[in-house]
Amino acid sequence: MRVIADLDLCQGHAVCQEEAPDAFRVPKHGQVEILMDTTEPADRADIERAIEYCPTQALSLAPTEGGR
Repeated sequence: MRVIADLDLCQGHAVCQEEAPDAFRVPKHGQVEILMDTTEPADRADIERAIEYCPTQALSLAPTEGGR
C-alpha cells in the first residue's frame, strides 16, 4: 500500500507526524511530506492511526502496483 496526501486539504496540523514520525514530516508552516513510498507491515498500525486522526482527512491509503 502507499500513502496518498491531498495537499488541498492538508493544513499542516502535524498529527500524522506525531502518530507516525518515520512516515510523515510536516515542516513548520508547511504541509505533510510523505517519507515512505510504500507502507511496511511494521509501520502499518502507526500509519493507519495517522490517517484516522488527521483533522482534515487529507491522508489515505491506495494499493501499489501489483495490488500490495
